[in-house]
Amino acid sequence: MNWIERLNTAIIYIEENIANELNFSKIAKVAGCSTYHFQRMFIYMTDMSLADYIRRRQMSLAVADLKNDGAKIIDVALKYGYNSPTAFNRAFKSVHGIAPSLVKYDGVAIKSYPPISFQISIKGVEGLNYRIEKREAFRIVGISTPFSNDYEENFELDSQIWKVLDDNGSVAKIATYMNCLPSGLLGVVVGNYDSDSYENFQYYVAVSSTKKIDDTLEEYIIPASTWAIFSGEGKYPDASKEMWRRIVNEWLPTCGYEFDNGPEIEVRFNNDWENEKFEYWLPIKKAGKDRPHRKAKADSSRFAIGFLLEI
Repeated sequence: MNWIERLNTAIIYIEENIANELNFSKIAKVAGCSTYHFQRMFIYMTDMSLADYIRRRQMSLAVADLKNDGAKIIDVALKYGYNSPTAFNRAFKSVHGIAPSLVKYDGVAIKSYPPISFQISIKGVEGLNYRIEKREAFRIVGISTPFSNDYEENFELDSQIWKVLDDNGSVAKIATYMNCLPSGLLGVVVGNYDSDSYENFQYYVAVSSTKKIDDTLEEYIIPASTWAIFSGEGKYPDASKEMWRRIVNEWLPTCGYEFDNGPEIEVRFNNDWENEKFEYWLPIKKAGKDRPHRKAKADSSRFAIGFLLEI
């Protein structure tokens, strides 16, 4: 099945297990990709994190539960995986803006977030420049920074890391070790891509090099991979984030490939924040021919928000 079918199958899985403990790695597995790639692609396609989506769906369904006569907040909280009324109150208020105890009153305004669905809208847009390359393993050297356990925080962390290392002279030092391809400053995310946690994730500012390093730098071996390489330019990091959004929304749904588990690489050619020339290197493999996790049942009572992916 294609990427759009996989996304919708993952949404169905979430709905079927909305009152159970939802494991991000299981959701990603249903979609046929790593936990890291699924979460990152989800936020670019929907403008919300996977955690936010699940929270909105649970709190929307919790409203109906709370309106039942005799419903206890603690029971509804436990149903959706909250072990304390305080945690449930916080989550409920973040979605609806009111405490769950107020839902029973007439005239109280609440929000409804129906299940999302994905579909492709074919439109003529500016083409994406890319190439496919196979590369043997290569070594990078540089400085790594741990990612936090908060994916939304990591969403902006990479550009902050660049600014700090640029200002203290580390980027200039790292650049002197560059002596092989890819020729440019590299931003590399490495870690266990199937893990729900980012405890072992690192973000490297590095270069490709065979030179001996001192104890202020680290090395990492990028495994042999097939890469989809996209080129772009513009103000950094806005242009690179827009490039990633286009890759996910325009290229991935119909390309015949899927992301392979492995490091993502951003190559910066001139380290110019106002007009950066860059490439994205994404590890890929041929799309599998596996079947959906579970076929969707027709349900005329289910409303859905459709995300149109413009091609």
